[in-house]
Amino acid sequence: MKVVYVITRSDVMGGASVHLLDLAKGVQDLGHEVTILVGGRGLVVDRAKQRGLDCRPLEYLVREISPWVDFKGYLELRRVLSELRPDIVHLHSAKAGILGRLVAWRCAIPAVYTAHGWPFTEGVSERKRKVFAFIERAMARISNRIITVSEYDRDIAIAQKVADKKQMVVVHNGIPDDAPQPNLQRRSRAVKLIMVARFEDPKDQCALLRALSCVRQLDWRLELVGDGPRLDENKKLAEQLDLSDRVVFLGARDDVPQRLNDADVLVLVSRWEGLPLTVLEAMRAGIPVISSNVGGVSEAVSDGKTGFLVPREGQSELVGALTKLVGDADLRRTMGEAGRSRYEVEFTFNTMLARTVDVYRDALGGVT
Repeated sequence: MKVVYVITRSDVMGGASVHLLDLAKGVQDLGHEVTILVGGRGLVVDRAKQRGLDCRPLEYLVREISPWVDFKGYLELRRVLSELRPDIVHLHSAKAGILGRLVAWRCAIPAVYTAHGWPFTEGVSERKRKVFAFIERAMARISNRIITVSEYDRDIAIAQKVADKKQMVVVHNGIPDDAPQPNLQRRSRAVKLIMVARFEDPKDQCALLRALSCVRQLDWRLELVGDGPRLDENKKLAEQLDLSDRVVFLGARDDVPQRLNDADVLVLVSRWEGLPLTVLEAMRAGIPVISSNVGGVSEAVSDGKTGFLVPREGQSELVGALTKLVGDADLRRTMGEAGRSRYEVEFTFNTMLARTVDVYRDALGGVT
């Protein structure tokens, strides 16, 4: 089987990029032929080549909406796919999903699209939800299969009448168990909190900083991993709240698994999500999770057992969850162990890989 993966951005290593590279490597290791197409010549291209993957940059596949550039992007993608002649195209991210499905339909190539969280989910403005739902309904007509990373995303797509139930398949994200061994006996020190996310929508690091200002009497430190357009805004807020000596801004990092292994609690504050990989990485590392109860997070985090789920913009609930976990080492340990067990049963990479390959075979009518 010859598979081509397409994703829009190469300049950042977000959850969708990590997912795609893991998946492409897994499919290649099964003996299939794999090519990745990505907009630009950034970090994703370098990481793909480091893993022995054929990754080709596209000049005109860009995130910003520009009719003329997007038309050239369509023509460029059509030319490359016509040359590669894959058996199936697997598309990730919104722009690649639209242009890629149009090209695949025109070239009569079966297309699979993974929605890493819908743009018409809760937390998005009503106007945008209507526009994006309309677009996705049109795109679904030329999709062979649509993968959602959570039951939540499948349900809202059905509610919006985006696609037929039989067309959509839930494949929960999974990650390889190749990180450092979980440190289940963490040493006595200030409780290390960590949030791993870019400083842009839908993440809300500012809400976390404000919540932590309410529990400054507790012994904690916070690492914020990631970069993005709202980084300076968060640095200023940390200064205004007099938290600068307890908050470290680390920027984009290559050692996230190790940082999670050394942490005590992952916190993820968001307005909307799909099924974030950082939550699964924390479970793999054996640490509890405090997360906004958005998207498919509740399908990974068992509230009160592997961590705490707090409502979107639920500041008082976030303060309460932080207070409980920062103040109770035994609770952190038991929740972390439960999260690790849940990861091993439900969110391994091999499970995700097998289910995704089954989707390919189904889209191809059983041909492999």
